[in-house]
Amino acid sequence: MEVIKTDIDGVLIIEPKVFGDSRGYFFESFNANEFKAKTGLDITFVQDNESMSGYGVMRGLHFQRPPFTQSKLVRCVRGRVLDVAVDIRKGSPTYGRHVAVELTEDNHRQFFIPKGFAHGFAVLSETAVFQYKCDNFYAPQADGGISILDSSLGIDWGVPADKALLSEKDTKHPLLKDFDSPFEI
Repeated sequence: MEVIKTDIDGVLIIEPKVFGDSRGYFFESFNANEFKAKTGLDITFVQDNESMSGYGVMRGLHFQRPPFTQSKLVRCVRGRVLDVAVDIRKGSPTYGRHVAVELTEDNHRQFFIPKGFAHGFAVLSETAVFQYKCDNFYAPQADGGISILDSSLGIDWGVPADKALLSEKDTKHPLLKDFDSPFEI
């Protein structure tokens, strides 16, 4: 696996080594020893989630408040999504900045989002199946979010506004300027 550092420290793109032949392909989607050796992170993932969504669905930008914070390792196993991590750590030199990466069933890329970041994605294909590995269990009482449509974040989601599909909950998250982050550096 190859680890690609991004413009924001701690946010990583993971490219697995894919072995292909006339039968198809094989790759190791996660190996704790190799992940630790190549990233320096000793993380125990405790929950796997999967979602299926159609074109234009936008989920996020979500996080869990302390003490239920989560790091995530995400990937798209069918279709194509734009995945985004936004730094919401008070005092961070990259506060409010984001990293966006296209995850597809063909590129097999994974995206590591550390604690202190809001996470979201937009479906760019007809349908997409998206998987998350989380290092803490889901805690509904710790749910948090910032608006996925906040133009001040400068994110080009690749979905026209009239085609965007959001949950009612995701339409109610505050803009970054109105947000009081529970995370500090």
